[in-house]
Amino acid sequence: MSLEQALEQLLGAARPLAGQQSVATLEADGRVLAQDIRSALDVPGFDNSSMDGYAVNSAEVAAAIAAGRSLPVSQRIPAGHFGPALQPGSVARIFTGAPVPAGADAVQMQEEAEVLADGSVRLLQAPVAGQFIRRRGEDIRQGEVVLAAGTRLGPAELGLAASLGLAELPLRPRPRVALFSTGDELVMPGEVAPEAMAPGAIYNSNRYFLAVLLKRLGCEVSDLGIVPDRREATLDALRAAAESHDLIVTSGGVSVGEEDHVKPAVQQLGGLDLWQIAIKPGKPFAHGWIARSGKVTQAGQLDGSGQAGQTGESADRCHFVGLPGNPVSSFVTFLLLVRPFLLRLQGISAGQGVTPGGADGLPPALALPAHFDWPRADRRREFLRVRRNAAGGLDLFPNQSSGVLTSVAWCDGLVDLPAGRTIARGETVNFIPLAALLG
Repeated sequence: MSLEQALEQLLGAARPLAGQQSVATLEADGRVLAQDIRSALDVPGFDNSSMDGYAVNSAEVAAAIAAGRSLPVSQRIPAGHFGPALQPGSVARIFTGAPVPAGADAVQMQEEAEVLADGSVRLLQAPVAGQFIRRRGEDIRQGEVVLAAGTRLGPAELGLAASLGLAELPLRPRPRVALFSTGDELVMPGEVAPEAMAPGAIYNSNRYFLAVLLKRLGCEVSDLGIVPDRREATLDALRAAAESHDLIVTSGGVSVGEEDHVKPAVQQLGGLDLWQIAIKPGKPFAHGWIARSGKVTQAGQLDGSGQAGQTGESADRCHFVGLPGNPVSSFVTFLLLVRPFLLRLQGISAGQGVTPGGADGLPPALALPAHFDWPRADRRREFLRVRRNAAGGLDLFPNQSSGVLTSVAWCDGLVDLPAGRTIARGETVNFIPLAALLG
């Protein structure tokens, strides 16, 4: 299955989560708007100065310059204060953000003015009408949709909302994600010292980067730790997680070995598709669902124990995603598939990270020269770990194995290499910055 086909099926199963929450604007970073935000006012709300200087009548200034006259300062207007109308034949000292008085049609910056001993001002050149004046509503008009539903909020959007006086915002609910790993070989860091590790044991690295990736995407994460490689333990963990979560994410345990219990457990509790995706790293991927107890499928075949029988669309179900166990494969498939899936669950509009780069859901790639050779073509589409260098090209991490997590920590992006392609040094390749996939 191609990446495009996998993503199409995956996103087709994702429906934006229902409901909304009112959240303080200061706490809304990374969250998604549930409703359009319309402005209740013009921004700016009045004509104001964009410079420290003098509010003037441009025609009077031109006449004064022609006659060699200075003009008296009739008033001083700081930001936050409205002054009276400008007296004819005078100027007003004004500061950035201060309202422009009636009768003034321009602002002359203070660097273009000379203050004389008697306090009057000689302007060095005539201003153009409208100069350095920010007009009322030139940024936002009252009633205008400023932020659309489905917008993922960042610092700029939150500042914009605050400029409209909004202390709270209507947001879509955060996806509730349960995360656990399977495998008796896994050990949590801190529980066993390196020198005391049993033969065959490894530290659980996937749990750490997956939890962080999920939180960066705005999810509420329940870390359920390591589930033993036993069928009943796996069933119990999946049943319990499905009751209070929107998505369960696991790493490892979805192959067909005797100790891989996730696959039959998910099939028993709901439904599961195992995909072989034509990408490297990351070929094995599982997507399915688990019925919540007490709910029925359209076919009406779900008993009180929560076990689903025949196939049928579940009226109330929890999504399931099974990632590969190898750390690089798990990391890359999360970015390519799980990330857009979670963005769709949050109702993020197109162009905001769901399908910005086309059908494959990837951010737009940069065309950069490869400063390496890649002579081995693969049948699968490859994502090579690379890093930009001082010469403006890309260096390749020497070991591209799916188990080498140092390649991900070292790289700052991926080369998206089509199936069957090689790379010759100096050739232009498609580079996807890692930063575009992590936010």
